[in-house]
Amino acid sequence: MAISEKNILNRLYFIAGCIFIFCMAVVFKLATIQFVQGDKYRALAEQRVVKNVIIPANRGNVYSSKGNLLATSIPKYEIRLDALTPTNKTFEKYLKPLCDSLSKYSKKSSSYFQNDIRKARANKNRYYLIARNIGYSDYIRLRSFPLLNLGAFKGGLIVEQTTKREHPMGGIAQRSIGYERFDDQGNVTRAGIDGAYGIIYLRGKDGKRAKQQIGKGQWKPIVDYNQIDPQDGYDVYTTIDVNIQDIAHHALLEQLEKYKADHGCVVVMETKTGEVKAISNLGRNSEGYYYERLNYAVGESHESGSTFKLMAITAALEDKVIDTSDIVDTEKGIIYYYGKPVRDSHHGGYGKISVSTAFEVSSNTGIVRAIDKAYSKNPEKFVDRLYKMNLNKKLDLPILGEPQPTIPDPRIKNGRWSGIALQWMAFGYGVQFTPLQTLAFYNAIANDGEMVKPQFLKEVKEFDKIIVPFEKEVLNKQICSKETIKKVQQLLKNVVEKEHGTGHRLYSENFSMAGKTGTCQKNYRNKEKLNYISSFVGYFPADNPKYSCIVVIHEPDKSVGYYGADVSGPVFKKIAQKIFTDTPVVDEIESLDVKYATSENEYESFYKASQTYKTVMPSVVGLPAMDAVALLENMGLKVKMNGVGIVKKQSIVKGQKIIKNQTIVLENS
Repeated sequence: MAISEKNILNRLYFIAGCIFIFCMAVVFKLATIQFVQGDKYRALAEQRVVKNVIIPANRGNVYSSKGNLLATSIPKYEIRLDALTPTNKTFEKYLKPLCDSLSKYSKKSSSYFQNDIRKARANKNRYYLIARNIGYSDYIRLRSFPLLNLGAFKGGLIVEQTTKREHPMGGIAQRSIGYERFDDQGNVTRAGIDGAYGIIYLRGKDGKRAKQQIGKGQWKPIVDYNQIDPQDGYDVYTTIDVNIQDIAHHALLEQLEKYKADHGCVVVMETKTGEVKAISNLGRNSEGYYYERLNYAVGESHESGSTFKLMAITAALEDKVIDTSDIVDTEKGIIYYYGKPVRDSHHGGYGKISVSTAFEVSSNTGIVRAIDKAYSKNPEKFVDRLYKMNLNKKLDLPILGEPQPTIPDPRIKNGRWSGIALQWMAFGYGVQFTPLQTLAFYNAIANDGEMVKPQFLKEVKEFDKIIVPFEKEVLNKQICSKETIKKVQQLLKNVVEKEHGTGHRLYSENFSMAGKTGTCQKNYRNKEKLNYISSFVGYFPADNPKYSCIVVIHEPDKSVGYYGADVSGPVFKKIAQKIFTDTPVVDEIESLDVKYATSENEYESFYKASQTYKTVMPSVVGLPAMDAVALLENMGLKVKMNGVGIVKKQSIVKGQKIIKNQTIVLENS
């Protein structure tokens, strides 16, 4: 009996000991979890229940040079209701007033909202949608509604804010204005000005807000205010002039449609400063419509064709191996090098002509003969001169996508140099530049030899405070001598002014231009795919340049036309003409320093007559609209204008008696 009791007691002690050890193990584990691994598990629990959500900062606005809005971030709001948060008393008290307000806002009945919100409360819906993608004014209005005005804790208000990038000018310069986006892998894709300056100026600093999980993968803000408020980005003011941009865009679009071209671009740049006043890039989609597809002006490198002849002639003149008066033999419009023909577009050639005439008529054989004679024994000298004029260097633009210029060099084993490389370079084959790189050189010629970097920004602002001003950046103080500059400036004037010049059909008595046509074969190694690149690049006015401009149009319909003078030249002329007549900025017009003798004489005669006979209507047809307005208002008339430019028709005929405050309507072109 005693032994039996002892055995029982031992067993009890053993069991008790085991229980004690188990309890100690549990305590040890709990202590380990609590004190050693506590932070880890608390973080995991918090992640499942509460998380910090990034509130994106509003990107800064992008403006034109004169304050026109080009790109802006528009805040959008989403209003929801946590149907379980309000107490029964609060819910019943404010439900009908809330639904009445929602009815007036949405045009749905109050009973509809009462039934729907009651159903949401019964189903324990903590994320009931009230309004989505609304603006700030609607957001303020909605949060003032009964129940919602009690906030997150009492009323169950949930507010979500996002931002959307808008371009008020629509598709005009959309690619150049650009964007900054994130792809599916989280990589940042950048285009244009918006993308280039996103990180530095436009982005701002994001804020934070705590959200709580409410089940089914849904999260709601814990409070209706931010833990860290976002800081909006700075505003950037571009060099773009919306008037010139509009002119360039529509001039290019009209010509692309006329010639059924694949794509094209236009850049207008201020000569002295390098400020880009307009940049348009239009490509055709599968349906035949044109829109801003790619930034061709910055990122598309192609063989230059005849526009490179300026670089070749400038190099040779600077090295003093040719002169504009030298005679070259174009023979019968075709010459051969290593069995490869160089042809003139003019059948039969031009015979023996001067180098200047060869440039003006864009004779391939004439220019090639001159360059071959000067550099065939030492082609490295030609290439070195091109290098000294910065033609081998990128412009280092802030906008992404600029390729390196291509210039064959006999000293570099890159597969681009051959026995005919020098000759083919002379008339623009084998070399490749982007339109903006080509324009930078022509602009340097217009700027008396100073090559400036194309500028896209004028300044960065925070409200009215200038944070960063942008100044002119000089790439090369003098690309060549003043003597050479004067010679090639005259050549570019002759292209337009002389009757034999390839650009003579662009000539106007009212304003002067200088430039060079270009027609380059594309895909010439495959005759079935052979096409053309038409271009015109130059500046205006010719004697005191204000703007430089390049027009490049790819793959025009050959049945309609493909020569640079026919396809791209008219775009250049239209832009130049409209800038003269349509840009209503007094100081810009004055700064052109262009005098129109005919218009001035007419104006003076009309003004003199109006002072003598203030009751008799003069003819103002043919006058610039702004001059006509000044004259007629001085006579006491009220002027209404239809259109801009030159006066084509007037409602009060010449010689008719007029009375003070009488209204006259001017029809302008």
